[in-house]
Amino acid sequence: MGKQYSQIVVVNVRQARGVEWHNLAELPEGEAAPADGTLPEPNVGGGFSAYLHIPFCRVRCGYCDFNTYTNLNFGKGAALTDFRQTLYKEIELSRRVLDVGDQSSPLRTVFFGGGTPTMLPASELLGIFHDLTSVFALAAGAEVTTEANPETLTKDYLAQLKDAGFTRISCGMQSAEPQVLATLDRAHTQGQVEKVATWAQELGLRYSIDLIYGAPGESMKQWEESVEAALALEPAHISAYALTIELGTKMGAQLRRGEIYEPDPEELADKYVLADERFSAAGLQWYEISNWAKPGEECQHNMHYWRNDNWWGYGPGAHSHINGTRFWNVKHPLAYAQRLSANADDQPASPAAGREILTEVERREEHIMMGVRLSSGIEVPTSTPAHVVAGLMSDALIDPHQALSGKIVLTQKGRLLADTVIRELW
Repeated sequence: MGKQYSQIVVVNVRQARGVEWHNLAELPEGEAAPADGTLPEPNVGGGFSAYLHIPFCRVRCGYCDFNTYTNLNFGKGAALTDFRQTLYKEIELSRRVLDVGDQSSPLRTVFFGGGTPTMLPASELLGIFHDLTSVFALAAGAEVTTEANPETLTKDYLAQLKDAGFTRISCGMQSAEPQVLATLDRAHTQGQVEKVATWAQELGLRYSIDLIYGAPGESMKQWEESVEAALALEPAHISAYALTIELGTKMGAQLRRGEIYEPDPEELADKYVLADERFSAAGLQWYEISNWAKPGEECQHNMHYWRNDNWWGYGPGAHSHINGTRFWNVKHPLAYAQRLSANADDQPASPAAGREILTEVERREEHIMMGVRLSSGIEVPTSTPAHVVAGLMSDALIDPHQALSGKIVLTQKGRLLADTVIRELW
């Protein structure tokens, strides 16, 4: 593609759930959160979304920098077998903290992430969903999603999800190539994703496919074959993320020892363009930098993040945003359980490790940072000089017709260099 992309910033695997930081291993800095969880503006009468972080995994992938654990028993309240009871304490806490007003259906979307939520027996996962919806009513037609690794699923498991009200699964395929799967330390084998897609189709359950590109040693041909294999499953939604090797991971150690090398930005750009063109030709249009969907099949839960709507993240390390206040839970499952069990007057303490109350300037910056990622774009910020917009048009980073109509919408090149656009708009 040429050296114009030497500073490429493609969406990476750390951003694999939009702007949802629930599963990242590192927590931000902030002020102390109140022990009782109180919020400056708790009114969510217009509805909110719920994210539930299940931190357990069978295998920790070599690239994984998420807040996940292969130890399934950290002690009371922090084991796979009794995690449901601990989550319920936070659900109850959120009921006391939030003001839902007269809204009878405050839950707009529900998303189970991790980790691997489907590591839990179906009865436990459905029990958590029941606990949540017994406290907060579910809006009619609400999207209910769980992430899943294909090796953890059976048709019966999916049928139980469908019968309980789940509407969607997000399946971690990552690659169709055995060599690449081995490099990424993925546990599933060829054929398992195909089975999941077939079962979902038969049950009438929507499904999304996740892909990762840029694994060490992955050729362009292998990536092309993975893209075609994913499209052959006929999903209505595909996510594709560039691999970034993070410190503290197995791959990070391999990189330090010189056993593997950082993905080449030019190659990542080429792979993104290939995927974008193939997905578009198959009827899946980009609606966010790393997400493509057929019309009406966009992930509504993640759209709430990108639009800075309200959500509560339940579980270890989960992040929340309520009316301009961001807060995040302690990371370790045992610390999380202990926080919720340390109560006075029989009320659980908040598991929040910290919080930040966004200023008007920070809210504006976040609106730009996240809104620009969407194909719908944003209005040209009033603080952005006209010459900056003209420069972005001249560099072919934004759609000129949209810009002349007062909107910022990224071109394909602009998506590859989104951080550059955002810095200019700030």
